[in-house]
Amino acid sequence: MPDLLSIEQLSAGYGEAVVLSNVSLSLAEGQALALLGRNGMGKTTLVNTIVGVTRYLGGVITLDGADITKLRPDQRAHVGIGWVPQERNIFKSLTVHENLTAVAQPGPWTTDKVYALFPRLKERRQNLGNQLSGGEQQMLAVGRALVLNPRVMLLDEPLEGLAPIIVEELLAALRRIVRDEGMSAILVEQNAKKILGFTNHAIILERGCVVHAAASATLAADHAALETHLGVTDTGPRRGRARK
Repeated sequence: MPDLLSIEQLSAGYGEAVVLSNVSLSLAEGQALALLGRNGMGKTTLVNTIVGVTRYLGGVITLDGADITKLRPDQRAHVGIGWVPQERNIFKSLTVHENLTAVAQPGPWTTDKVYALFPRLKERRQNLGNQLSGGEQQMLAVGRALVLNPRVMLLDEPLEGLAPIIVEELLAALRRIVRDEGMSAILVEQNAKKILGFTNHAIILERGCVVHAAASATLAADHAALETHLGVTDTGPRRGRARK
């Protein structure tokens, strides 16, 4: 299967700080990649670099064979890079419906299809963005990315800080998006086990470098790799020793 997104020897950072060093990865059409690592290891920087909002230091990014390395963020969005940032970036002064229709582009993902995916949004379609709960705002952020009908979706910790019931709703939606609908996606998540079950491949970053790459099912069963690189044990994430 040919690569849809390809990254070769990518280095980037912010100001004088180098965060990513010679990162390479590929994503095939209709595949989903889990991007894993402890806090501060470069996951968000990698997503931001694909979007085009970091300081580029070297390497090549191609989308469907076309070099997009030097494109502006708006140009990358136009050619098919969809982004759900940690900050969500919804229009809080617009209604749910206006948030979706303001950015919608022709394609299979319509406003009605987003409402079918997230019934809560349909119920609140006339509510302003600042009248939504955190979970509803995250659903709206995902919906806004979908109605752009991107070639690749980048989701930066979409489950962070949400109530357990909302996490389960979003996980079900993400499974549908990538498994049933075949959306190509890169998902950043702290809890590896939440997304390894429905992604195809996984990479782990440490200090801005890829230190492990495997099929998601293989990594999910590799307890040694999960504990070594992510601090995950059979009972869950390993917690640090309490300070005295």
